[in-house]
Amino acid sequence: MFKLENTKKLKNTLLSFGLSTLLATSAVAATKESSVDGAVKYPIKDGKYSSYYVNTQEVKNSAIGRTPTKREITAWDVDAKPDGTGLPEFDMKHGEVVLGEDGKPKKAEGSVELGNELYDAQCAMCHGDFGSGGKGYPMLAGGSKESLKIQRLNPADENPNPDTPIRTIGSYWPYASTLYWYVQDSMPFPHPKTLTNSETYAITAYLLSVNNITIDGEELDDEYVLDKEKLMKVIMPNHDGFYPEVDTPNPKDGVKNMTALLSDPKIYGTGTRCMKDCIKEDVNNLLMKINIDLTANSNQPMSVERSLPKIDASSVKPGQADYEASCSACHGNPAIGAPVVGDKAAWAKVLEKGVDKVYHNGINGINAMPPKGGTDFSDEKMKEIIDYMINSSK
Repeated sequence: MFKLENTKKLKNTLLSFGLSTLLATSAVAATKESSVDGAVKYPIKDGKYSSYYVNTQEVKNSAIGRTPTKREITAWDVDAKPDGTGLPEFDMKHGEVVLGEDGKPKKAEGSVELGNELYDAQCAMCHGDFGSGGKGYPMLAGGSKESLKIQRLNPADENPNPDTPIRTIGSYWPYASTLYWYVQDSMPFPHPKTLTNSETYAITAYLLSVNNITIDGEELDDEYVLDKEKLMKVIMPNHDGFYPEVDTPNPKDGVKNMTALLSDPKIYGTGTRCMKDCIKEDVNNLLMKINIDLTANSNQPMSVERSLPKIDASSVKPGQADYEASCSACHGNPAIGAPVVGDKAAWAKVLEKGVDKVYHNGINGINAMPPKGGTDFSDEKMKEIIDYMINSSK
């Protein structure tokens, strides 16, 4: 739920979507109470809904956690806004600036060439060469802004449209800064948040280059080095594609006009009130029913227990934990193309050349799989994981 907290300025505040019902609260502001959540009234203290805003109940035996340190917050605060706010200037590790050989902060920057190497090692297995798309994962390059206007029609239509919108970084993504953020926060898929700031700049530079994005009119060749200052200059082809098409010189005015319209109290409550027999059709046709009875589990008591469940070490096979943490993303998903654990036929074919060859491929890499799956496991640990996968597929 979205609720305005400054009730003193309620009449002068531009309301967001869905806040029309709050207009009536200005009439009761003088009573030091306000309604929220279906007309339940809460006293106002210091401009906030005291009972609702602050939970004053006494809670015992709570083990929710502790206040994070400044260093911990810095390590996790990696979001980058569309205007470039939050993009890193230096390389960081565990919330602290990394120093170079000269003792000064190491500037975060990466070349297209380095990004190409990193992409081939950690991204191509899912997204294909040059961002062309992989089995089950989206393509990252190609398409055009014009293709986004194509409407997919019902295949049952007499003349269905065979084309489809192609949404990629170059055709759909509005801001390059949030591309950087997404890559650093969520990729690579098997082990996200492992890229340094410089490596993320490099991969971002490569992705922009294969989408033919220019910076200040300059093409991004292999030697091009991307940093914070240059990334903030990027203007994506679809930067204005998320604004409605309106009859105004500036598309952003459409948002302002809509905000002004929804903030006008005169447009609310102007319909015809109906108090009886308002729905003429069969009410049962308007309901979505759940076929499974959920009443047995709908009122479970709340618990403050926060400890993790105990794991029976005897039930975990050698190599299983490391497989589930680092390998299951590919070897547990048939869409990737790697032999799936449990698929007897697939693993029988893999073992035709002998287990030593399987060890060799796992350690040194094969096809789209990087050496050791992109991990830093020892050779012996890799063999243990492979043994687990083989034994689980017999």
